[in-house]
Amino acid sequence: MKAEKFDRDFDQGKDVSAALDLSKARRPNQKRVNVDFPNWMVDMLDKEAVRLGVTRQSIIKIWLAERLEQLASFQSMQSDEKKTGHR
Repeated sequence: MKAEKFDRDFDQGKDVSAALDLSKARRPNQKRVNVDFPNWMVDMLDKEAVRLGVTRQSIIKIWLAERLEQLASFQSMQSDEKKTGHR
């Protein structure tokens, strides 16, 4: 299949999976982890995911990314304060 046809079919929402060789597909720079959550937490995650129209996995990733960015920003600010000697 030529790239133009592939792009056109994909853009039209057609199934193009037959044109792909997924045998060597991989996710670069990602690591799979398993985390056990209590039932109440999964229930709350699911409710919020439905409300936002995303998957449970997406909301977990979004929230973790936000928290890690906050932490990195805070740590950077503390490091700058130590270097300059003031807040």
